[in-house]
Amino acid sequence: MSYVEDIRQYIGHRPLILNGSCVLIFDDHHRLLMQRRHEPQHRWGLLGGLMELGESTADVVVREVKEESSIDLPKDQLQLLDIYSGRNHRAEAPNGDIFYSVITAYAIHDVAATPVISDDESDSFAWFNLTALPTPIVGSHAQIIADYQASHQSK
Repeated sequence: MSYVEDIRQYIGHRPLILNGSCVLIFDDHHRLLMQRRHEPQHRWGLLGGLMELGESTADVVVREVKEESSIDLPKDQLQLLDIYSGRNHRAEAPNGDIFYSVITAYAIHDVAATPVISDDESDSFAWFNLTALPTPIVGSHAQIIADYQASHQSK
């Protein structure tokens, strides 16, 4: 049982702050790896997930990417992009659980790996040019990608 599931036993559906991390993984052609999620909406998103006790935000990315895609990311090559939180990061799960997320976003470049579906969270993986992203995309991930694009257009 995960940390969040343990807490939910005590607090039910009341609001909870969930810390997580995600990563923009780019190959050597500057294509972004995205995951089509195994959920009713079949949204596309970045790889990542929720923090477990004792993990750093970078540890979350490395563990989640390995669990979801079998890709080993070198933690020392992760570049911190930003931290996303606040009123716009409130969500309600289909079961009624309410949470506010705090998302630490990273990027990593020149990854030469082939993702393999290795858990039940993914339907597929694909590499996309930033000018031709799939839809629908998880809302917070769309914002992170847009912010990345805006910050790299001026460079």
